[in-house]
Amino acid sequence: MTRFARTLLAALIGAVAPLSIAPPIHAADLPAYVDEGDTGVCSEPWVLNRITSRFRYQVQHVPHLPDVEIVDFRRIHQHRYLPALGEKRPIARRYCGARVALSDGRERAVWYLVEEGQGYAGMGDNVEFCVSGFDRWMVYNGHCRVLR
Repeated sequence: MTRFARTLLAALIGAVAPLSIAPPIHAADLPAYVDEGDTGVCSEPWVLNRITSRFRYQVQHVPHLPDVEIVDFRRIHQHRYLPALGEKRPIARRYCGARVALSDGRERAVWYLVEEGQGYAGMGDNVEFCVSGFDRWMVYNGHCRVLR
């Protein structure tokens, strides 16, 4: 079964499944939801492949970036999880980090965010990433601060 078909099936099942109401959340309950042992979607091959291919595109099309590629991911971890909370926060987000080995022999930090249900036309998940030192136009602020 293709990924598109699985995503479509999951969306249909999710639309039919009964909705559950989350318990009220208080300010003391809002610190980052961290589970160091399970990296979950952060280490999924499709997420890492998307980062690798989009990084390759970035270094080829942004002026004055070194021509390198990601060759390996190390120390993958999820450092924050913000679940969907109805209208207040309708999108679940997982904030992840890792170290990447580049083809020039250097190692850099990479920070990325996986947003559930925010893929193309609302199907699948969206991945935003920032490799430290490669955010030439400061899209994610200095040192990838927005995705940390």
